[in-house]
Amino acid sequence: MAQKNQEKGVTGGAPVVTEPGRVRNVVLVGHSGAGKTTLVEALLAASGTIGRAGTITDGTTVCDHDPAAVRQQRSVSLACAPLVHSGVKVNLLDTPGYGDFVGELRAGLRAADAALFVVSAVDGMDLSTAALWEECAAVDMPRAVAVSRLDHPRADFDEAVALCQRVFGDNVLPLHLPMLGDDGESVAGLMGLVTRRVFDYSGGLPATVREPDPEHLPAIVEARNELIEGIIAESEDETLMDRYLDGEEIDTEVLITDLEKAVARGHFYPVVPVCAQTGVGLDVLLDGLVAAFPSPLEHQLPPVTGVDGSPRPPLACDPDGPLVAEVVKTTVDRHVGRVSLVRVFSGTLRPDQVVHVSGHGMAERGHPDHDADERVGHVYSPLGATLREVPAAVAGDICAITKSGSAETGDTFSAKDDPLLVAPWEMPEPLLPVAVVARSRADEDALARNLGRLVAGDPTLRLERNPETRQLVLWCMGEAHADVVLDRLRTGGVELDTEPVRVALRETLTVAATGHGRHVKQSGGHGQYAVCDIEVTPLSRGAGFEFVDRVVGGAVPHQYIPSVEKGVRAQMERGLVAGYPLVDLRVTLVDGKAHSVDSSDAAFQTAGALALRDAAERGQPTLLEPVDEVVVRVPDGSVGAVLGDLSGRRGRVLGTEPDPDTEGRTLIRAEVPATELLRYAIELRSITSGTGTFRRAFVRYDPMPTHLAEQIRKEHTTRA
Repeated sequence: MAQKNQEKGVTGGAPVVTEPGRVRNVVLVGHSGAGKTTLVEALLAASGTIGRAGTITDGTTVCDHDPAAVRQQRSVSLACAPLVHSGVKVNLLDTPGYGDFVGELRAGLRAADAALFVVSAVDGMDLSTAALWEECAAVDMPRAVAVSRLDHPRADFDEAVALCQRVFGDNVLPLHLPMLGDDGESVAGLMGLVTRRVFDYSGGLPATVREPDPEHLPAIVEARNELIEGIIAESEDETLMDRYLDGEEIDTEVLITDLEKAVARGHFYPVVPVCAQTGVGLDVLLDGLVAAFPSPLEHQLPPVTGVDGSPRPPLACDPDGPLVAEVVKTTVDRHVGRVSLVRVFSGTLRPDQVVHVSGHGMAERGHPDHDADERVGHVYSPLGATLREVPAAVAGDICAITKSGSAETGDTFSAKDDPLLVAPWEMPEPLLPVAVVARSRADEDALARNLGRLVAGDPTLRLERNPETRQLVLWCMGEAHADVVLDRLRTGGVELDTEPVRVALRETLTVAATGHGRHVKQSGGHGQYAVCDIEVTPLSRGAGFEFVDRVVGGAVPHQYIPSVEKGVRAQMERGLVAGYPLVDLRVTLVDGKAHSVDSSDAAFQTAGALALRDAAERGQPTLLEPVDEVVVRVPDGSVGAVLGDLSGRRGRVLGTEPDPDTEGRTLIRAEVPATELLRYAIELRSITSGTGTFRRAFVRYDPMPTHLAEQIRKEHTTRA
């Protein structure tokens, strides 16, 4: 992963800060195609961090260096890109916009102190972006909006701002307006509303600042009045509004100070027009990120506990405090090995420092509890794929370390003599199963190794070895996520295939029946003799298995009665119809025969199994399928479509109710057969434009419809 600086177009050394107040951690979010990565590259070039924006080699860029991103033609992972502007280090965290990679997005949110929403002036935004705004609002994360792609012929800045105001709510106001060039079409500059100055980019970056032309004044005055009222409404000076309404001219410096405070507190959301291709607004945006967004000293830190869960006092962003840092992302590079992106919350992380690594128990995702002491090797400042060594990383900064033996995404680094644990952040549950099969025994070993690395670094990837279907199942967020995971496995040298996911069904009998098992065999002078008669009675769902001995007169010797039960149980595990376990039965042993010489434990086991198979011929066997209770969370406008889709999946709707946590959303509760949910994550995203989510939990087994059960019987016969 580490590259020489010149290979990636990096022009300078790694930025080093010693004070948290000179750091800004900003995550860029927005829908896929909004231009986040392009904007990050342009900001890096505008700050002199790289020589130029755009493709470097092999179709990669500084941020999109992942080969999977090149193949998918979109960002698929979190990238950190630090730059220095006005003496302040700005860690830009570029996130994927596609919903399948929400784990990378949440890692970026965890590491950041503020969010920059990138909205296309051409395409607007998707509903997922609106939902993310609400999520940031819930935790009071400061936000700003960059309206991008102004150079496109269909760009409409005014419509983009109006859309942001409709979706994001109050206090979303532009600080600048685009200024057209002499051709009347291209954007050549910006009109500053607070300063009433024009930023002219006709000569390139940096902009030439001058007085506005007379024809610009009406637009400036109208928009400026609305902006000033918005700023003053958030001012701590309660007399400012009265003075403004009385006609007093408010000093520009006062307005700027109040604006920066309101943005840092998350009460005001400025909109800045930018164009990555032409450079318009890049310097203005950098000034805003440095001046208005909070430093780590101003942002609330996550709570911590002892590794045993004991309460601890809140953290302070102090370089001299106790070390507390969190692994927000782990990747494995073929050349460097394991690379961990780390946000330092407290203390200072130094090379060769011995730290304690502690993790949360997530055994269901393949992440067990672990606690270990490790020595940190080198500390780096990451710039995409480039790792530049630094002497230390202070509280508030983001760094990278390599070759950490056990660190996984979400783990905590702390002092070995005072181990701490940072509270975990919420991750969605992966709900799209993909069954993978290695092509050879050697590939099985390589598959296990590579899967362990991927699961350790991606909390939205879950690994399941299903003992009933004998399948290795990867639970992913969606098709694009699955494609990336499979691509990384194959790139790692694993030859594998995928196969249809099989749901673990059950079998049972629907009517009472009798069965006769006779195992008589003569071979090589040794005989096998066992006969048993049983009665099989169906039980209620979930009742399990009962074995009853009603033999009289010693027809089956006492020592062989457990053998009959053992044979019945073995046949129940093997199944009778399609190879699935038989459940919810009472088997009563009523009679049998034995031979004084040739009877044996093995013979009566075989007879018991034969008796059950005989009873099944008259007991009308059927298949049972698992039924899950699903809770679907959707926008109100999608309720009808989702209800119709659930009905088409043989679902039984239990009810709907308003979402108590989010206005404008509805919770739908239903019971749906698990076989109908295999690809529901994809279908729900399509129906709700990416805004619907669901969770599921097993409820019970129900009989499968006859036509579906018959289809599975035929498939089982074909496989056999």
